[in-house]
Amino acid sequence: MQHGPAVRRRKLGAELRALRTGAGLTSGEAARLVGWHQSKVSRIETGASGVKPADVRLLLDAYGVRDHQLRELLLMLAGSDEGGGRHHWWHAYRGVLPPTYRDFISLESQASAMRTLETSVVPGLLQTPEYARAVTRAAVSGLDGAADERLDALVAVRLARQEVLHADPPLKLSAVLDEAVLRREIGGPEVMARQLGRLMEAARLPQVRLQILPFKAGEHIGITGPFVIFSFSSTSDLDVVVLDHLTSSLYLERKEDLQAYTEAFNALRIHALSPEESLDYIAALAGGA
Repeated sequence: MQHGPAVRRRKLGAELRALRTGAGLTSGEAARLVGWHQSKVSRIETGASGVKPADVRLLLDAYGVRDHQLRELLLMLAGSDEGGGRHHWWHAYRGVLPPTYRDFISLESQASAMRTLETSVVPGLLQTPEYARAVTRAAVSGLDGAADERLDALVAVRLARQEVLHADPPLKLSAVLDEAVLRREIGGPEVMARQLGRLMEAARLPQVRLQILPFKAGEHIGITGPFVIFSFSSTSDLDVVVLDHLTSSLYLERKEDLQAYTEAFNALRIHALSPEESLDYIAALAGGA
């Protein structure tokens, strides 16, 4: 169990070690190719120390890695500001975003798929502006009485994140929502009515799979709390589970953790309504609002 920056270092180091081995090089040989001491390569591979994007680029060149998507992902894990486009838009909000949130957004922007269980609120990628504002205000008001300017910025970030669903290729989102998410009135009746409409629109997108877990499903493994699983097309070794808390996020990257949460999510999907039934359920609830 690690906080964001630590898990990123470990994942980056493990992937670089695998690439070096795949290139048929020892750590000493790799060090000589790039003009370093062997201990520096070892520290990077074990995640004991951070690594500059420029150093990652040197290693990737030495290992003959030409896959653009994989290079970009590994440079992102190293904290690269390069790449432009949607991948680094959040740097403009550094002053209001805590490091763990920036880590979450960077992973979200690079992931090929996201599986999420939500038990209290609509996932950020599917929120309307009004709903996002109400949720964000509730989340930050108890911490430091955020000024309107900071609240505006946080809402803007949440809405900008939604662009991953319309990127090329788009993020594939599979979401299981507890029925409480639909019935908890956030922002008032009109805001909830528009939010339910937004969920119905999203459910029809080919890259979105939305399922409702009804109260009648009874007890289930999801009652322990919400979670997110990020998957990456370049390598499954970079997949990670994120558990969000009030003031921080925890990142789980051990294979045992990934397997446990993957099995939990698959079980939740079985107990939930089908995507078609879920869409009908939301429509019925919206019609009775």
